[in-house]
Amino acid sequence: MTNHERTRAARAIAECRLLATMSEEEGRTTRRFLTPPVADVHQHLRSRMMVLGMSVTTDAAGNLRGLWQPENAKGKRLVLGSHIDSVPDAGAFDGVLGVVLSLEWVALAQQMSLPLAIEVIAFSEEEGVRYGLPFIGSRAVAGVFNLEMLTQLDAAGVSMEDAIRAFGLDPGKIGEAQLDDDVLGFVEIHIEQGPVLEAEGLSLAVVEGIAGQTRLGFRFTGQANHAGTTPMDMRRDALAAVAEWMTVVESAARETAGMVATVGKISVQPNAGNVIPGVVGVSLDVRHMNDSIRTHWVGEFIRNGGAIASRRGIEVEWAQKMNEPTVPMDAALSSQLSAAVEDAGFPGKTMPSGAGHDAMMIAQRVPAAMLFLRSPGGISHHPAEDVLEEDVEAVLQVGELFLKSLLRG
Repeated sequence: MTNHERTRAARAIAECRLLATMSEEEGRTTRRFLTPPVADVHQHLRSRMMVLGMSVTTDAAGNLRGLWQPENAKGKRLVLGSHIDSVPDAGAFDGVLGVVLSLEWVALAQQMSLPLAIEVIAFSEEEGVRYGLPFIGSRAVAGVFNLEMLTQLDAAGVSMEDAIRAFGLDPGKIGEAQLDDDVLGFVEIHIEQGPVLEAEGLSLAVVEGIAGQTRLGFRFTGQANHAGTTPMDMRRDALAAVAEWMTVVESAARETAGMVATVGKISVQPNAGNVIPGVVGVSLDVRHMNDSIRTHWVGEFIRNGGAIASRRGIEVEWAQKMNEPTVPMDAALSSQLSAAVEDAGFPGKTMPSGAGHDAMMIAQRVPAAMLFLRSPGGISHHPAEDVLEEDVEAVLQVGELFLKSLLRG
């Protein structure tokens, strides 16, 4: 890599750290769908796009979109991008790095005078924090936005429709955000958010597919009672039932290759130290690249929960919150990306993504591919989230070769 490319990598990292200061909360990064700091991020990225000579618009779902259209452009355009919202108390690189590096790829295309049109999209929402519905921005771009979502309320009672209007946009025009047919494909650059690449000593990997995921909510109802006077054999302890069930979930996930299962949220009533728990609500998140395996185990976890509850004299209810199938990335586009990785001198690593990404929505509309870069420590969704300058340099090197390859067909 040249000194100029190293400087670019360092600049991209610094830019992400700058954007991380645009937050709803002092001293930590929290940026939900169309909250005021999103406008600050838009202002910064809009300036960057305009310096690159891109035409800039904001669609009705709040996605910032920049188009580089050289006069000698041939064929369909490439679409690049990722998201700019965050989880509460986030790191600086999840999503945002993909947008910043997409703009660096545009700069590379310009320097090489490539006759390739490129659109960069900073998706307004992917995390699902404000409205409990992920991929608001990319759903609109993919043409799969359900207008009933506009009625959803956030914690402050603000509807999604009102939030969009308050941002100066017209929710009635969300349908216009859909990509047209003049697109050759979509590529998302993203941090891995896991430990695999670091464990293998690798900078990059091409994503082969995004694991399907099922999310459910369970409610175990027993009987709250005095902790000191109720004999152990006469208790209907909802939390004890949940604890037993959780070990079943964990054991099955450990013994099933490729599966992860998580009970990540729990609420206990009455939540007092001297009262037997009467009602417990828990979440369940199950993911696997094979949909049939995932579906099988979801059914088993529901059955197991019912059996444990019945044996303990407890009732259990459940509701499905999300059920997304596995989304394979486009084979041809991914192959071109893999070839660029290898031509740049890096191992041709491919891997699945256990996390959901905007690419899984866009893949429903156009061919999609993803490029992962290493997450030091495997840390993400945390202020300690980081990237290595050498890995960002690698993305720039791969980008140069990949963009050239698109013109060769």
